[in-house]
Amino acid sequence: MTRTPENLPRHELIGLDVSIQKSADKNLEGLTGRLVNETKKTFRVSTDDGTKTIPKKDNTFVFELEDTKVKVDGRLLVGSPEERIGKKLPGKWSYIR
Repeated sequence: MTRTPENLPRHELIGLDVSIQKSADKNLEGLTGRLVNETKKTFRVSTDDGTKTIPKKDNTFVFELEDTKVKVDGRLLVGSPEERIGKKLPGKWSYIR
């Protein structure tokens, strides 16, 4: 299955470029990098300053797909990719062009 903005929260996210648009930790806002690993509650993001562990639930993420950016509330992403596939998700993600 190809990653599209419509199916992104149900898809594998590792390898995507990501930035944090909004965070409970103001030090994380604006952080950018490549998603290198995922656990149930966190992302590991490779940045220019090293690898950072970022909690999912406290952040709003912007993922880059080819020519589209998709903003996703991190609370929708809590859980492993296998769990998200079958989960009914409310429409709390949006396109940024």
